[in-house]
Amino acid sequence: MVFANRAYIVLATALAAGFWTLFNVLDQLLFFSPVLAFYIPGDAALGFALSIITSITLGVVISMNVYVFKNSRVKLGASLFSGSTLSVISSACAGCTSASFFLVTTFGVAGAAATSIFAQYQIPLRLVGIALLAWAYYSVNKRLNQACTLKLE
Repeated sequence: MVFANRAYIVLATALAAGFWTLFNVLDQLLFFSPVLAFYIPGDAALGFALSIITSITLGVVISMNVYVFKNSRVKLGASLFSGSTLSVISSACAGCTSASFFLVTTFGVAGAAATSIFAQYQIPLRLVGIALLAWAYYSVNKRLNQACTLKLE
């Protein structure tokens, strides 16, 4: 129902490509300066695969939520932000990027502790984010199947 409209396919693709680029820049796998370079070391392969899954799922869930938001007569539930937000936060490993320096300088010892926790548990946090995205997909799909609450086009 959602992806019968070409605009939502374009939206999902654009969001997935944007998040894929963001995740790979933050994980320091994709570089734009001085030349475009992409490198996956052996120890980053699992994180790279999880970032691909997360970015595609984010694109699908967000575009479905946009559809529900535009066509629903009732308020949105927590599925719009809960899975999407936590997945972005957990996938953009704060301990592995330049964001860790910001956390340490701003929050001191607490920032250093948060940075080490994010770096230590990056893969489990990404898996939790993917699980929350699966839950968000299920809940928005359930809402779409309840045709009595949607304005049909």
